[in-house]
Amino acid sequence: MSRESRQKAQGFVSAQQVAELAGVSRSAVSRAFTPGASIAPETRDKVMEAAAALGYQVNDLARGLLANRSRLVGLVTTKPEVGFRAHLVAALSRALIRRGNIPFLINTGSSEQELKAAQTALFGYRAEATIILSGSPPASFVELARQNGQPLVMLGRSETGCDHIRIDNAGAAESAARYFSRAGFTRLGLAGSESATPSIIERERVFTETARSLGCSVMVARGRDSDYAGGQRAAMSLLSGTERPQAIFCVNDLIALGLLDFARSTAGLRIPAELSVIGFDDIPEASWDSYRLTTFRQDPEEMARQAILQMERRLENPQLPPSVVQLDAVFVTRDSAVCEPSHEYQ
Repeated sequence: MSRESRQKAQGFVSAQQVAELAGVSRSAVSRAFTPGASIAPETRDKVMEAAAALGYQVNDLARGLLANRSRLVGLVTTKPEVGFRAHLVAALSRALIRRGNIPFLINTGSSEQELKAAQTALFGYRAEATIILSGSPPASFVELARQNGQPLVMLGRSETGCDHIRIDNAGAAESAARYFSRAGFTRLGLAGSESATPSIIERERVFTETARSLGCSVMVARGRDSDYAGGQRAAMSLLSGTERPQAIFCVNDLIALGLLDFARSTAGLRIPAELSVIGFDDIPEASWDSYRLTTFRQDPEEMARQAILQMERRLENPQLPPSVVQLDAVFVTRDSAVCEPSHEYQ
């Protein structure tokens, strides 16, 4: 059997194999891969040449455990593949890798059994810190993380004693209501979700309160989930009656996309001449020619950057008081909402 075949059969290349090929000690290999360690240049060159020939990579996990620092950072969420959350998880993963961490995605699932499995995975691997995304997990999970002494960064939710990154949901929802009111619309709709996160609940509440304070009526409909199908279900409720809304605020873009397709294909409405729609998130699909959705933008890269800063702050000084960073949701105007109402649809 060739050396290459033996390596494949044995699994990962070991430091001992590198030492044998280079003709040096095992400790010399360790020093060669440790920044600042004392090692003769010619010895280091031998080690690096042997490592390159064998395809050797340092076992960072083992090294971190020896130093009582795993470098793992847990990203805890439910349905990480859906909507804006998928882009936020991707941005967080990239930011953590750039920092030298190992992102560890924990999907809490939807059942008690799945939640317990998620807890076992996260705390069993001794993650260095945990970033928890909006809506998941329950407060009991957060408390268990605290008991294990983990630095926690919360995105889009409120927990006492934790660092937070929040988007200005209230400001955006209020702006959406005022935008519709200035355009002369008085019959408004809200497309929400029964499985709402704290962020979505806030958007629903502030939009409804603001619209009614401006003298507008508000019809509220919610899909089962915060997704495309949920938007279709909300649209069916909002647009099937004789007194349809003139404009609808959707609590996220996936709901807005489902609602737009129902409005055009099933209800036969022209967008925006007969119905104005505003979403929230600015996922890539919002800019597609099929939708051209007016929406509020959350920047996943900026949220990830701020989350890393919060994590580093907490790791450097665990005794600091909790910090809250609030980011603006920038209004992005496209073609799904008009500033002036259609006279034929009053």
